[in-house]
Amino acid sequence: MAAANDLSRILPAAVDGFDAQRSAQRHLIQPWPVASSIGATALGLIGSGEGIYITDGDGRRLIDGPAGMWCVNLGHRREELARALYEQALQLSYNTPWYTMNAPSALLAERIAAHAPVDLGHVFFTTGGSSAVETALRFMQFMNNVRGRREKKLILSRGAAYHGSTYLTASLNGRPRERDWMDGVEQLVVKLSCPDPFRRPPGMTVEGFADLLIDEFREVVARIGADRIGAFVAEPVQASGGVIVPPPGYLKRIRQLCRDNDILYISDEVVTAFGRLGHVFASGDVFDLEPDMITFAKGVTSGYFPLGGVVISERLLEELRRTNRPDALFGHGLTYSSHPIGCAVALRNLDLLEAGALEHARAVAPYFQDRLKELEDLPLVGEVRGVGLMACIECVADRQSNNPLALDKDVGRRIDQHCQALGLLVRPLVNMCVMSPPIVITTGQIDDMVAILREGISRTMDDLRRDGVWQG
Repeated sequence: MAAANDLSRILPAAVDGFDAQRSAQRHLIQPWPVASSIGATALGLIGSGEGIYITDGDGRRLIDGPAGMWCVNLGHRREELARALYEQALQLSYNTPWYTMNAPSALLAERIAAHAPVDLGHVFFTTGGSSAVETALRFMQFMNNVRGRREKKLILSRGAAYHGSTYLTASLNGRPRERDWMDGVEQLVVKLSCPDPFRRPPGMTVEGFADLLIDEFREVVARIGADRIGAFVAEPVQASGGVIVPPPGYLKRIRQLCRDNDILYISDEVVTAFGRLGHVFASGDVFDLEPDMITFAKGVTSGYFPLGGVVISERLLEELRRTNRPDALFGHGLTYSSHPIGCAVALRNLDLLEAGALEHARAVAPYFQDRLKELEDLPLVGEVRGVGLMACIECVADRQSNNPLALDKDVGRRIDQHCQALGLLVRPLVNMCVMSPPIVITTGQIDDMVAILREGISRTMDDLRRDGVWQG
């Protein structure tokens, strides 16, 4: 592998922070911009990465706390993954998926199916998470059309959910700030309550909260009619909503209600799959679920190539094959479906996961959770929650009301700025900080990460007191 600085011969703007940022301000539209600066901003520059670390445009080395965007599971600059990409590109860089196929996609589908829960044996490959969830939803619509149930199309989602950025998938999202200025297919989506035990009604037990959520589901199905509801879509752990781990048993109970009412259960594992919770899929191995479909992306290639997909139940496909509408066309596909390079990288990624990375993730996850939990002794921290190698530090103004710092919606960004100065990149979400480092992180590196977080939160507390927005 060439040294990072050798990239200057090919991409000078990637290592020259001033030029790259000036070009971005002139020509690059960044994701999630606000109207006042759209097309005129430059975000922090990342120049290189190695292992769990990235180096920013100023040459500072930081722990990559979010693992890119939940995706760099095996860490940066893994030569095995880079070589898989390179070698496949030299052999076959692309084939049209409409009337040809490639061997890496067939092998990858077989290996992924072997890790999925019983009966989920077929894979449709997409380009990422949004297109994976979109594919699952379009498959549900197609299936109900073929079955003669054209009214059975409503989709149940939940508060604080995140399922994508396409027109349909974004309609499922449950974070209010995304709904203020963007349109969606409101008539197709029914929102259920967020299953966040931290925000349960005062005085209610976690078990009682789970019962409340189940009763709500039953009430919605009874009111709307099961004959109109096509699918329930749920992340096993709501990632971008703040690493919300649902009450024990809640997902299995919802799964049974879906089965009882002929509602397809789509488990959105774009974040939780491929090692984040120590398994290739968390639905079966962690939550004891057998969904009808599982969506995935991100960690399937450790972020080295855009790839996603849907694992679909054999039962559903068999039902379609037996239909009296054998000519019905599932008219859905993408130019880069089953991309040979992406599938080749994913195969090598899966090799590395199976060879020890999954076992390592399961081994260090309890230490990761325990060390982060220690941050609850800081007055600003209301709760530290998580599972596997994903966690959230939620900050509150006071622990009696769990007020999410209503006077300062930017507390997560404040913490991130302090942590970056100390050597850690954080994923700030309003009053929360999300941590999901590469799953190859060691216990010593976890210690470093927690120490920086503690100092960053402590400095933020000093800032808030000085600015008069918090009295803790």
